Amino acid sequence: MSDDRMGAECENVKPDASSPDDKASQVRRMFDRIAPSYDFMNRAMTLGIDRLWRRKAVGMVARHGGTRILDVATGTGDLALQMARRIDGAEITGVDLSEGMIGIGREKVARAGMSDRISLMAADCLALPFADSTFDAVTAAFGVRNFADLSAGMREMARVTRPGGMLCVIELSTPRGSVTGPLYRLYTRGIVPALGRLVSRDSNAYSYLPQSIAAVPQGREMCALLEASGWKSASYLPLTFGSCTIYLAYN
Repeated sequence: MSDDRMGAECENVKPDASSPDDKASQVRRMFDRIAPSYDFMNRAMTLGIDRLWRRKAVGMVARHGGTRILDVATGTGDLALQMARRIDGAEITGVDLSEGMIGIGREKVARAGMSDRISLMAADCLALPFADSTFDAVTAAFGVRNFADLSAGMREMARVTRPGGMLCVIELSTPRGSVTGPLYRLYTRGIVPALGRLVSRDSNAYSYLPQSIAAVPQGREMCALLEASGWKSASYLPLTFGSCTIYLAYN
């Protein structure tokens, strides 16, 4: 597959296949709608394991060093908050397409007394409002599969990262085991959409979720996309039977 087509399958999966609107617009509206129930759904869908996945990633970022951190697709700020608590002196900027998610994130940051160390703002990952080589590290938790152009998003994150800086991506992935694979498909395609409709009252968001997970590049394919986008030494670490994967790369 040519570099410019890497991630194309993921980019073609949209929250509402019947809508003519572009993916970014659909994703923005979807997260604005589900923002009030987003944190609850994350805990419920993963049985709270998503916190452990973030903790693992935060440890990797902390070991790399550096205090200027950009959290892309920050959502309601969970990863930003964990990094601020773990990494001494960290100054974290979080960006997200959804104003609804950012609004809830700002409330959480204020309650945690972290407003002097965490700044959240609405911004498009394909056009980050920062100068070249601004950050020591860039993170993205459960968001890259929502990018309208995956390769362009990876290149833009590389642009704002200093030479030698780190990228740490946490993304949901598909277990391949003979037992875990079918169970995972049953859970994500049946139980999760039903729970999502009940809690968030959104008919599309939690049906889009398993489709976007299945379509996003995974494992070696994601590492190849990262390196084709300008990152170096990409590696991946599967977690929890392969239902989540952490990707690391360097600028």
